[in-house]
Amino acid sequence: MHGAAIHIQEIVDALEHFAPLPLQESYDNAGLLLGLTKEQEATGALLCLDVTEEIIDEAISLDYNVIIAHHPLIFSGVKKITNDLISRCLIKAIKHDIAIYAAHTNLDNAYQGVNYEIANRMGLADVSPLIPVKESSGSSHGGGAVGHFLKPMRRKDFLQMLKDVFKVEAIRYNEGGPKEITTVALCGGAGSFMSDSALGVHADAFVTGEIKYHDFFGYENIMLVALGHYESEQFTKNLFQQILKEKLPELKTKIALTNTNPIKVYK
Repeated sequence: MHGAAIHIQEIVDALEHFAPLPLQESYDNAGLLLGLTKEQEATGALLCLDVTEEIIDEAISLDYNVIIAHHPLIFSGVKKITNDLISRCLIKAIKHDIAIYAAHTNLDNAYQGVNYEIANRMGLADVSPLIPVKESSGSSHGGGAVGHFLKPMRRKDFLQMLKDVFKVEAIRYNEGGPKEITTVALCGGAGSFMSDSALGVHADAFVTGEIKYHDFFGYENIMLVALGHYESEQFTKNLFQQILKEKLPELKTKIALTNTNPIKVYK
C-alpha cells in the first residue's frame, strides 16, 4: 500500500508499466511532457483525450496538479512560446504547477490497451492484436485489434450498436462486406492504414475513427466504418482510470467533464 503522499513519478511508473514507452511509434511524443517527477507530489489526476485551456481550468478547479491525456500536447518541437494554443496551455499549466503526461501510440499498441477497450465495449470475444508484435516477455502487443461476435449481427444492428455504445450522431460506412457481421477488426483514431490488414484476417468489418473519402474505394469485401476520431477513443479516459486505480488506489482521479472534441455535428 502507498502512503498518503503519491509522487508524480509513481503515476509515470504505473502508466509506463502498462504501456511502456518503447511501444510508441517513431513519430510520437508520449511520456511526461511537463513537470517534475520525484520531487512533486500529486494532488490528483484529471483524465482526458486532449489538453486544452478548458481542461487545465478543470484541473485547477479540482486542485489537481496532474493531467493525463491520450494525445500529446507537444507533438513536434516547440520553437517558440507565444499566443498559440499550445503555448497558452503550457503557460497556464506552468503558472499553476500542473504536470502533463501523454500515453498515445504506446497505449494504442499495449496489450489490453486502447483497442482492447474499444473491442470490449463492442462486446467482441477472443480479442487479439490486428498487427501483433511479439515481445521477449511473451506478452503480445500490437496495432489495432480483431475479435468476433458469438452470434452474427445484421449490418443494420451492428451500426445501431456502434451508434448506441459510442454515442455517435452519424456513422460513415460503405456497402462492402457480407450481410451479417461476425469478425470485426478495429483501430482507434486515424486507423484507415490498417484496412488492408483487416482484409488480411478476413474480417467482415473494419471500424476506426476516420477514413478519407478516397480510402473508402476498392473495399467491396469488407464493411468500412468511421465513428469519428474522438468518439472511437473516448473510453481511453476510463482505461486510464482503471490502470491508476489498480496500481495507485489512493490517488484521486477524475474523468474530465470537458468534451475536447473540436468537431461538432449540425443536425
